[in-house]
Amino acid sequence: MTRALVTGITGQDGLYLAELLLSKGYEVFGLVRGQNNPKYDLVRQQVPGVQLLTGDLTDLSSLMRALETSEPTEVYNLGAISFVAYSWENAHVTTEVTAKGVLNILEATRLFCGPTPDAVRFYQASSSEMFGKVQQVPQSEQTLLWPRSPYGVAKVFGHYMTINYRESYGMHASSGILFNHESPRRGPEFVTRKVSMAVARIALGLQETVSMGNLDARRDWGFAGDYVDAMHRMLQQPVADDYVVSTGRTHSIRELLDVAFARVGIDDWGRHVELDKRFLRPAEVDLLIGDSAKARSVLDWQPTVSFEQLVHMMVDADLAAARP
Repeated sequence: MTRALVTGITGQDGLYLAELLLSKGYEVFGLVRGQNNPKYDLVRQQVPGVQLLTGDLTDLSSLMRALETSEPTEVYNLGAISFVAYSWENAHVTTEVTAKGVLNILEATRLFCGPTPDAVRFYQASSSEMFGKVQQVPQSEQTLLWPRSPYGVAKVFGHYMTINYRESYGMHASSGILFNHESPRRGPEFVTRKVSMAVARIALGLQETVSMGNLDARRDWGFAGDYVDAMHRMLQQPVADDYVVSTGRTHSIRELLDVAFARVGIDDWGRHVELDKRFLRPAEVDLLIGDSAKARSVLDWQPTVSFEQLVHMMVDADLAAARP
């Protein structure tokens, strides 16, 4: 039986990836920070087949213990402080976890592999936020990275460290440069889920307005369930590499609001949306759109859920959850 260790198991990607791996007959181990993590029950409920281990990306010894216990053939590093806005508030912690944490899990994996550096296949969750002030449209694996947030900077460090370990030690280490991917499991602090939850509550008369920031920012949004499939496909390749994973289509926050409110029969959403400067980024990323031609060709991967289907899925789920 193939065995996988997944950091960040409590996030939306971790849950979808665990479901995928379990469906393929994997034995799945999930790394959870802290013995009293409030998301323990969530993981046990949604993916009961996962075996949970305690560990911390900032603690190399705990990662070594997790590897020795799980004895994986694949490691998926999805753990990070991933809310971009928070990274300005606490750049130090973001750097410790999202940047140096990658170094720790790479080093732990290298030491675990011993004289056979490619015995464990390693996946690093890189991010489209690394492109930041975009130097090319659309963005591909060759596009110059120009991050515009502490989170983006931390992700760049982890991305290049993964490449360095692959080239220096011969590790089978791949990075997925994932563009925005969402789902009903997305945290409520992220703009897509913030919108879907607010729209559901407004439709049910539970609130009147939602506060938003830059409505003109454009993103390449896909479904998280599709994107974890790309992660798995990367580690099945004979040679490790880096891949952009995206839909290749971009939509603005205004379009997100259009589709979400239309789902509940509200065409003119202006009176329900308030602009709040607190939600503007210190350095904005205005346009992200990915060129995933390499992933489509080499991995035989493609997205299956459209932007409209994704937004409808999220609004419907939040309607069901918010109803008395």
